Amino acid sequence: MQLEIMPRKKRLPAGRAPLLLLLCQLVRALDVPLDSKLLEDLVQPPTITQQSPKDYIIDPRENIVIQCEAKGKPPPSFSWTRNGTHFDIEKDPLVTMKPGSGTLTINIMSEGKAETYEGVYQCTARNERGAAISNNIVVRPSRSPLWTKEKLEPITLRNGQSLILPCRPPLGLPPPIIFWMDNSFQRLPQSERVSQGLNGDLYFSNVLPEDTREDYICYARFNHTQTIQQKQPISVKVISAKSNRERPPTFLTPEGNASHKEELRGNVLSLECIAEGLPTPIIYWIKEDGTLPINRTFYKNFKKTLQIIQVSEADSGNYQCIAKNPLGAIYHTISVTVKAAPYWIMAPQNLVLSPGEDGRLICRANGNPKPRISWLSNGVPIEIAPDDPSRNIDGDTIIFSNVQERSSAVYQCNASNEYGYLLANAFVNVLAEPPRILTSANTLYQVITDRPALLDCAFFGSPLPTVEWFKGAKGSALREDIYVLHENGTLEIPVAQKDSTGTYTCVARNKLGMAKNEVHLEIKDATRIIKQPEYAVVQRGGTVSFECKVKHDHTLIPTITWLKDSGELPNDGRFTVDKDHLVVADVWDNDGGTYTCVANTTLDNVSASAVLSVVAPTPTPAPTYDVPNPPFDLELTDQLDKSVQLSWTPGNDNNSPITKFIIEYEDAMHEAGLWHHQTEVSGMQTTAQLKLSPYVNYSFRVMAVNSLGRSLPSEASEQYLTKAAEPDTNPTAVEGLGSEPDNLVITWKPLNGFESNGPGLQYKVSWRQKDGDDEWTSVVVANVSKYIVSGTPTFVPYLIKVQALNDVGFAPEPAVVMGHSGEDLPMVAPGNVRVNVVNSTLAEVHWDPVPLKSIRGHLQGYRIYYWKAQSSSKRNRRHLEKKILTFQGSKTHGMLPGLEPFSHYTLNVRVVNGKGEGPASPDRVFTTPEGVPSAPSSLKIVNPTLDSLTLEWDPPSRPNGILTEYTLKYQPINSTHELGPLVDLKIPANKTRWTLKNLNFSTRYKFYFYAQTAAGSGSQITEEAVTNVDEAMASRQVDIATQGWFIGLMCAVALLILILLIVCFIRRNKGGKYPVKEKEDAHADPEIQPMKEDDGTFGEYSDAEDHKPLKKGSRTPSDRTVKKEDSDDSLVDYGEGVNGQFNEDGSFIGQYSGKKEKEPAEGNESSEAPSPVNAMNSFV
Repeated sequence: MQLEIMPRKKRLPAGRAPLLLLLCQLVRALDVPLDSKLLEDLVQPPTITQQSPKDYIIDPRENIVIQCEAKGKPPPSFSWTRNGTHFDIEKDPLVTMKPGSGTLTINIMSEGKAETYEGVYQCTARNERGAAISNNIVVRPSRSPLWTKEKLEPITLRNGQSLILPCRPPLGLPPPIIFWMDNSFQRLPQSERVSQGLNGDLYFSNVLPEDTREDYICYARFNHTQTIQQKQPISVKVISAKSNRERPPTFLTPEGNASHKEELRGNVLSLECIAEGLPTPIIYWIKEDGTLPINRTFYKNFKKTLQIIQVSEADSGNYQCIAKNPLGAIYHTISVTVKAAPYWIMAPQNLVLSPGEDGRLICRANGNPKPRISWLSNGVPIEIAPDDPSRNIDGDTIIFSNVQERSSAVYQCNASNEYGYLLANAFVNVLAEPPRILTSANTLYQVITDRPALLDCAFFGSPLPTVEWFKGAKGSALREDIYVLHENGTLEIPVAQKDSTGTYTCVARNKLGMAKNEVHLEIKDATRIIKQPEYAVVQRGGTVSFECKVKHDHTLIPTITWLKDSGELPNDGRFTVDKDHLVVADVWDNDGGTYTCVANTTLDNVSASAVLSVVAPTPTPAPTYDVPNPPFDLELTDQLDKSVQLSWTPGNDNNSPITKFIIEYEDAMHEAGLWHHQTEVSGMQTTAQLKLSPYVNYSFRVMAVNSLGRSLPSEASEQYLTKAAEPDTNPTAVEGLGSEPDNLVITWKPLNGFESNGPGLQYKVSWRQKDGDDEWTSVVVANVSKYIVSGTPTFVPYLIKVQALNDVGFAPEPAVVMGHSGEDLPMVAPGNVRVNVVNSTLAEVHWDPVPLKSIRGHLQGYRIYYWKAQSSSKRNRRHLEKKILTFQGSKTHGMLPGLEPFSHYTLNVRVVNGKGEGPASPDRVFTTPEGVPSAPSSLKIVNPTLDSLTLEWDPPSRPNGILTEYTLKYQPINSTHELGPLVDLKIPANKTRWTLKNLNFSTRYKFYFYAQTAAGSGSQITEEAVTNVDEAMASRQVDIATQGWFIGLMCAVALLILILLIVCFIRRNKGGKYPVKEKEDAHADPEIQPMKEDDGTFGEYSDAEDHKPLKKGSRTPSDRTVKKEDSDDSLVDYGEGVNGQFNEDGSFIGQYSGKKEKEPAEGNESSEAPSPVNAMNSFV
């Protein structure tokens, strides 16, 4: 074994040789932890787990600790060699070994010297399965020697000359770090003109007077011992010259035109060129026949040093440095050769084999020069190790065939060349073990959607088990065209989706058995920032808000962190953070910058940034208010058969907070283009759990509402088709009514497409007689809402039900409703009809009910037909139209109102069902008694004379009996509108004309006239008239009128009358009243004073058109005739008109259509031209 120690070799990390497992299809090993619970009976050869470095420099002031740790089963024992011979630690009291470990501690602090223990150490860990060895550990104490004393002469030179101040530090272990300082421990400034070389010397390309100083000191720092050594100060004096001759560059180092440099692979290649000249030269670097490697090339010391890191053989070649100033250039070529200590191409891996199996250990290394490979077995060169018939060595490979348990051993591979060596331990462990799965059972993996999912299945077994993965309880083996099966048993799902969620089973098999393990995978929605902070410009002193709305999987709880310029927010109360916002109040200039929102969950994180710019304050425009902008970014998640979660991002609220969101849906399958209300949620929510119906192709949209109104709808969400299911409901409004006496028509309100829950909607219609023992009869129909059952008995009760069904199944059992087959006309008329006349206008009718069976339908009620035959006076013979009153339900009596007095009536009664009327009962005749008459049809006054008036009239249009007499009442009205005494006069009933004599001339009279029967007085009619003026008085008036004084008086009176007329007309237009009420009260006749207009008497006189008696008398027409409209107090349309109705107690509930008695008609003004006296009488 060659373990050649070379100075300045590349240090390699401590080798590790863990117990390795063969996994999947490749013969390769992984580390197996020595878990006491899982692998209690598993034997393992030793494996070195920790050791000191190959070149181990120690601090001589501290105890020496040489590490050697190893694992194995059974636990290994340890031994050491020193300089190639056994190191008996028991004989040296200063050396102890850590219990259960091979680590040595040499106690040199109490006594002894570190130099005594210099040497090459090697550790061996051994158990019954083999022996592993450590690297050769070269232990050397660090050294920090002093500078040799020397006398340094002061240096004097002229301005512009070059200078080299040598350092030449003492050789230490490890080499020291060099730097130049002054007496004040201040580093000397360096530049393109003055710089320190790789060897520690200080180079001046040209000196200046300011370079003069007496304390140029070179320091050497020995890091291992934490000491600094200092050289004697060097004094430099620069003499100013009158003229400085410029000169081209020359190299201070390296010397000549060419040099050679050798470096080891992986180290840092450092090439140096320092030139002198005036002006100061500039250094350039090139590589001949190539380019300098990008990303590995660096310039140091003002480009005087070229460094290439991680140097490789490809970096060999010629490098040229060029020193240039205005007077010329100079070149130096450095030939670089990259050598290489050994490095691994394939280090040997542990083998776990079962008896009878084959395997191989491969040890391949490279280097420059090519390293030599040698093998050891249990720390002994393989050439002299015990023979193993299953082992065959072929250069860098050991081939094992048909191994047995005795073939177990630890093999060492040594790769060496002149620059170093590599040593690797690899064991061959022959075991017969059934599969064991080391991954914990029921491990839960949570992965973000669209990312890879890695499900572990760490296993062990010998022979090497094969591993298969299954999904679900009865799933087939997962194929590699969709999944990736890794060598270590891990199952990779390259792009995990929601349907990747589930339980996965890992099964490991070999010829000795089988083991399986279940793990669970959950796929989570990715965390997204759906409302990112936006660039903001805010005035100094203002407030700014950054919004960061995060959408995340509902099972993950994100944490929101805000950063400013990639650091924490200032610890300032002006910065407040709530759920979705960062608010900065009273903004300062230094608040400007980049603000970042970072959302973290246990599985992922996402961030978004925005820049804040702070500007000087400007006048703030008034905010604008509007309805919100539409929501956006609608997304459907948690999609189940009958529910889905809808989420969205609110639009800008336009300065009015959003109070609620309205969600609508469209069923593209059944009602495309028609949007329906789904639900409403609070304005604080951005998600909603929506209940769905089966077999609907849903799309959703969202509208935002604020105090100003509703936003436009959002864009529609993606469509989501729910699965078909049996109907949830049955048709409503189920009825069974017959249209003919021998059928049953079953109708219902059909389900709409939304309620069908699936394709193939049909209805199962079932019926049977209610009182029979028949089974249900059923029929299945589609696309109808009516079914007719023929051949049924007349008006028989049926039980009916209608059930919905589709291609998936039936709706729940429907409710049973009762119907009837068709009705027919009643067969029997009501009997024992009786009439009781209550008064002259009202009669009560009674009858016996008809048997229910004879009705043959739903009893609607009873209907009375009645009509008037002729009047009792035989003066008005006419046949009137029949009138009808209907009484609902099973009533057996009713009232007939609105009858005409003194009339003959005939009636009959019929029973009514849904089909129509039955036969009429025998006619019953009855007569109404007399009543009071109506007012006379007209009254007119003719042939007025000086003291008489003649009255003519027409009899009442409805005498309502036999007239017995007329009554005429009249009274004068004087010029002050006072009523005189009332005169009462009886006139025989056969008269239609009457003359009143002995009346006062030129006097107004008011007349009251009415007729009487045995039942009493009827309504009155009124009229007014004036007697003529006396002729003698008229002639005297003419004589007086011829007098001049009287003419003047009359002119004055005429003017006064004109004024009074104007006042009178104005008062009439305003509806004023004459002040005669009090005088009427004073002279009123007790018999008539309390009377009111509606009972034929008078009240207060008025100018307004309120139909008062005086007003009417003042407007009597010239022919003295007053027409009186017929009074109609009969109830032709009573109840429902021809179908008037009464309540069960006989009270009338219909509408009385008779006319109210008309008020007395108004007359017109007399056509006579009034004399002045009459005019005065009228207005005094």
